[in-house]
Amino acid sequence: MQHDAAGRPRLRRVPQQSRSRDRVEKILDSAAAQVVRHGVEAVGTRSIADAADVPVASLYQYFADRDDILLALVERDIEAMDARVQADLAALTRFTIRDIVAATLAAFVAVYRERPAFVMIYLRGRTNAAIDEFCRAHNRQIARALFDLASDLGLLVEDAGPRHAEIAVEMGDRLFQLAFATDMDGDPMILDEALKVLSAYLELYASPAGLKGVDA
Repeated sequence: MQHDAAGRPRLRRVPQQSRSRDRVEKILDSAAAQVVRHGVEAVGTRSIADAADVPVASLYQYFADRDDILLALVERDIEAMDARVQADLAALTRFTIRDIVAATLAAFVAVYRERPAFVMIYLRGRTNAAIDEFCRAHNRQIARALFDLASDLGLLVEDAGPRHAEIAVEMGDRLFQLAFATDMDGDPMILDEALKVLSAYLELYASPAGLKGVDA
């Protein structure tokens, strides 16, 4: 199995031609549907290949194994989440700490609801070490990006640091896990509480501008 610089499994061959890229997308779409329909543990490379109507041998041209497919699927979903967060934050006309938290949580929830396979693979079944490591690393990246945004806008006190943002993101991760444990749309009460909890925690490190707001 090939690995990236962080030691994570990765695609054996990056598709260059449009036809090959379409085939990879078809495989990932098939994997997502199989996960939602049958559960993560019941899905294998043959069932994915059969559902995608591609030979198993063709599947192995792009992926090392089943877990490599699931990781690629999570990576695709995370990319969609990042794009949604960026777009929703860019749409804000006024920034407070609470506004940033609310927009970020809403963006993630929207993508979770659009991509139930991610809920099944990550939020409900953290048995794949590579996926867990990838998502943990992504949590740190999101935390740093949000910290930099708030810091640049003057929303934080001097004592605030990236670790506070990391703690908040990890708390949010756990609350999302609880919210989506039995409800594919997310338990609305837990999601509401997540906004309160994370906002209250981060507002401990908010400057007056972070509480009152600044124009975009």
